[in-house]
Amino acid sequence: MEPRSHFGVALVVLGLLIIVSGLVMIYIDRIPYIGRLPGDINIHGKGWSIHFPIVTGIVLSLILTVILNLFFRR
Repeated sequence: MEPRSHFGVALVVLGLLIIVSGLVMIYIDRIPYIGRLPGDINIHGKGWSIHFPIVTGIVLSLILTVILNLFFRR
């Protein structure tokens, strides 16, 4: 393959990642328990709030690790 075709493939993959990220951002509220698991930290004050989805991040990381290992295992 020519170097230009490698660049084209990289652009297509980047575009697909952007599309998937956008779709996830649109539909994330419809997935139950995302961001509301026990262990996720919510701090509220007068006129402000901070949210640390620690457990949600760990669970999603484990799920993605298993899925990617199933697809890309040699």
